[in-house]
Amino acid sequence: MSTTKESVSRRQFLETTLAGLALAGLPAWYARDVVAAEKERNANSPRRIGPNDTIQVAGIGLGGSRGGFRQGLGDTHAAAGQRGVKVIAVCDVDQLHLDEGAASFGPDTAKSKDFRDILARKDIDAVVIGVPDHWHSYIAIAAMNAGKDVYCEKPLTLTIAEGKKIVATQKKTGRVFQVGSQQRSDDRFRMACELVRNGRVGKLKTVEAHLPGGSTGGPFKVETPPDGFDWEMWLGQAPMTEYVRERTHGTFRHWYEYAGGMMTDWGAHHNDIAQWGMGMDNSGPISVESEPHGPEPKCDECYNTVPQFKVTYTYGNGVKLHTNSEGENGVQFNGDDGWIFVSRGTINASDPKLLETPLPASAITLYKSNNHMGNFIDCVRSRKPTICPAEVGHRSVTVCHLGNISLRLGGRKLNWDPKKEQFTGDKEAQAMVSRKQRGPWKV
Repeated sequence: MSTTKESVSRRQFLETTLAGLALAGLPAWYARDVVAAEKERNANSPRRIGPNDTIQVAGIGLGGSRGGFRQGLGDTHAAAGQRGVKVIAVCDVDQLHLDEGAASFGPDTAKSKDFRDILARKDIDAVVIGVPDHWHSYIAIAAMNAGKDVYCEKPLTLTIAEGKKIVATQKKTGRVFQVGSQQRSDDRFRMACELVRNGRVGKLKTVEAHLPGGSTGGPFKVETPPDGFDWEMWLGQAPMTEYVRERTHGTFRHWYEYAGGMMTDWGAHHNDIAQWGMGMDNSGPISVESEPHGPEPKCDECYNTVPQFKVTYTYGNGVKLHTNSEGENGVQFNGDDGWIFVSRGTINASDPKLLETPLPASAITLYKSNNHMGNFIDCVRSRKPTICPAEVGHRSVTVCHLGNISLRLGGRKLNWDPKKEQFTGDKEAQAMVSRKQRGPWKV
């Protein structure tokens, strides 16, 4: 089904039935709230969008058949599926993926293997960034400085220092910024966080973020880069090394040079929800300690992120966040009066009444979004903040980076000052807040 058809189908679905939302695990009282929010969004959207009001978008980093991973292309199609949006250009360092992506948007779509060509165009209003993690910060900052609004995939950054620079640039330029933490636009996750924020589980004690385990493998074979694939440009700020297929495309996330393993890949989703539910969007933990598990990488050409882990974060209010690679994928909030578990497929609780009893009219309510890309496009028009702006995305992935730093230091306890955004009493850990970058791609 095309993105446009999906958007129409969801709109019709929300307007015509509450039964489907009940089947999705939402109680009737909350399903009505979801429908009302979607109707309000539709009512506030422009009735007519003329050519001069069309938002022109470019996709940077597409993914494709060579790597079997199309997150960037999917995001760009999601943008194209919004009313009054046209994708006019795409960019990828892999010619095969570039050609495939451009063809999917039509024969007039411009193509480039260099994102700087895209950012130099005055007719592009916004960019969708779907490149590997180690390229996010440089391109996002360059795009904002070029006057573009930005939708950037999660995890937002490769390092904590990069995130601080993204936040500073967004504040300086005033560009609209959406991080691709789309669980914030999922009705179940919002409901869980609203219930927790309103004390439905009593005093919150712990939060559990259950992530998938990582991959092990190698040594992998050094090869010649495929025709049309600009390996040196793909590397960007990362250290120069010979081409290994497993370093690229869908498996880049298992190398610290380009990503952070499952801790950042899925942690950027579930730790984000944990912080939302705790009311810690603009803060973070005060300490972190960890237990790495699984085999250690044995060679230079092996996956090198920690495959199995248990990480414990302590917050200033005493709540502990346990992020681990065990258990059912999802987030569980535990309090004095019970627990609520939420995932992309379900929401349930220790007592069904925790979900079935409506919140009072005076309850804390959270930002409502039922369409993550739609929220971005709405905010490009209104100039209002998105549901997951740069500051929030930075703070959420900071939690993940803190966990990885502890894991890489053997699991030792580290103290963190969330206000100053620095470690206290540990110079070795503080040195890992940033990384050496290869020119000319230094953030």
